[in-house]
Amino acid sequence: MYQWFAENFWLTCLIIFIMMSFVYNKVFRTRRLPVLKALIVYVLLALGSFMLTFFQVLGPQIPIVPSLAVAILLMLILRIRYFVEGRRKKKDSGPTGQ
Repeated sequence: MYQWFAENFWLTCLIIFIMMSFVYNKVFRTRRLPVLKALIVYVLLALGSFMLTFFQVLGPQIPIVPSLAVAILLMLILRIRYFVEGRRKKKDSGPTGQ
């Protein structure tokens, strides 16, 4: 897997950027930013993903992509849990029209 990341440097950088953007949008963004501020945030995310790609590919091969994948998986599990709990609460409260 690390060999593939090393061979496809720019694709790895793009994957890291997409995963970081997803985590940012789902966890850290509380409201919409003005266009210029959003552009600054995404430029900084791109610079950070470029730097993390070096750690993934050239450095001591720190598992950046698998770590981001685990973070997204945990976010998905949490979202499923909230969905199930919401349905359970809705079912328990049910219609009380008697």
